[in-house]
Amino acid sequence: MMAALARAITRATGTNVDVETLKVLAIFSGAGLLISLVAAMIYGQALNAALF
Repeated sequence: MMAALARAITRATGTNVDVETLKVLAIFSGAGLLISLVAAMIYGQALNAALF
């Protein structure tokens, strides 16, 4: 799956994309999404109450 994605990105952009690079990007993107969702769950209620 990751190899096919790397080949597709390589063909689309013309740059050489490595599978390990995609794995690192996926891990950091997932971690950032998780942190954003947790922060929204924690601070979303307090922010909503403070605005109204």
